[in-house]
Amino acid sequence: MPHRWRARTFERAVRRPEEAQVETYVVVRRRAWQTRAAAHAAAGRADVEADRLSEIVARTRRYVVEEVDGTVGFLCVYEAAGPEAIRCHAAAAELPIDEILKVADADVVRPDPAAVAAREGRDP
Repeated sequence: MPHRWRARTFERAVRRPEEAQVETYVVVRRRAWQTRAAAHAAAGRADVEADRLSEIVARTRRYVVEEVDGTVGFLCVYEAAGPEAIRCHAAAAELPIDEILKVADADVVRPDPAAVAAREGRDP
């Protein structure tokens, strides 16, 4: 049964290239794992599925957050065809989703130091 649900979800998430409208989203995963090791394993599954579903979803950043209760969560930034594409990726990678937020605008206060260093050919 889950495979049929995933197939239907994937069909809804995939659009013809001329129809695809890529948006930026932040996905919140609160208190999802008991340890950083468990979160790391989940990140590995997420990477595999992101590669497989690259036509509809791309994760651009993942922040591992330490919750007050000691558990671990993620804040992930995605470029995706829509929330359904993110749900499809999460189901395939067995990841929880607490919230999907569409980014309305980005205000870059300071460039990413690692990206600047890479452009300049030096270590961050």
